[in-house]
Amino acid sequence: MTEISHPLELTSAEIANLWTQYMNDSLSICILTHSIEKAKDQDIKEILQFALSLAESHIVKITEFFSTENFPIPKGFSIEEDVNLNAPPLFTDAFMIDYMHVMTLLGLTGYAGAVATSCREDQIDYFIKCNNQTMELHKRIISVMLTKGLYSRPSRINTPSQVDFVDSQRYLTGWFGKKRPLNAIEISGMSFNMKKDVAKTVLELGFGQVCQTKEIQKYFDRGKNICKNHFGSFSNMLTKEDLSSPKSWVSEVTNSTVSPFSDKLMLFHIVTLVSSAIGYYGAGLSVTQRRDLAIEYTRFMAEMGLFAEDGAQLLIKYGWLEQPPLADDREKLANKK
Repeated sequence: MTEISHPLELTSAEIANLWTQYMNDSLSICILTHSIEKAKDQDIKEILQFALSLAESHIVKITEFFSTENFPIPKGFSIEEDVNLNAPPLFTDAFMIDYMHVMTLLGLTGYAGAVATSCREDQIDYFIKCNNQTMELHKRIISVMLTKGLYSRPSRINTPSQVDFVDSQRYLTGWFGKKRPLNAIEISGMSFNMKKDVAKTVLELGFGQVCQTKEIQKYFDRGKNICKNHFGSFSNMLTKEDLSSPKSWVSEVTNSTVSPFSDKLMLFHIVTLVSSAIGYYGAGLSVTQRRDLAIEYTRFMAEMGLFAEDGAQLLIKYGWLEQPPLADDREKLANKK
């Protein structure tokens, strides 16, 4: 096998992975730093401190990668510009551990995708390490949540007595006629998406309470109502089949009206979560075999798509949307001759 003697440049996928992680981790550092300052529960505080140490190490490593490639370092977010450490806590410790749980789930998905789309050995090794670190964080979070009675377990179903095969097209029904019970895969997907809906609802409730910009405040309120409706639709389906729904955390917002974070940070965070939600709804849709649930996922994705676009427009309006690296505009280059 012939060895490649010249150094491999970062591919567009590898640049995207590093750039996205830099933006997300710089945001996480801001949120975690404030949360650690205000945390009262020592076990939860230790989780937040561990998560902060991971995010800070990632920023250092990504900066090294970009510097070696003479690639501009993203601006992202900073404690100096985007955090008010003197502000009271906006969320309780109980919500913060649930928030970390949801963010860790998103991180695990992102790191797996980064490994899958990388070809340079250093990139593959780096994101495998990130994935392993995040799995350890996830394990610690679940342990603390279970110990404190904060973890919402997905609905249990009884063990089937035998292996069955589908023998009728009625298995796919959902609009008319008797609906079959939800299967385990569908229940799992709904529970997974409902947990993210809850976290986003609470964030939008809290962010709307402290936001300084009226237009953005209205955006948060709209997002909160969308997520509540989505959660309610899922919950109604589960309730009709005598299945439980994940815990709601809407009462875990404090009464503070002093913002710990900049409007820029809060808006960016919600817009990125909306974009992620579209992907996870798509994943839920892909394994759904009941038509009524498939229709709900499709409707939710369309609604979230419009909401994400409006959020991006606001980021652009206020000059806060940091542009990801672009491919060359060949037509523009040709016209410079």
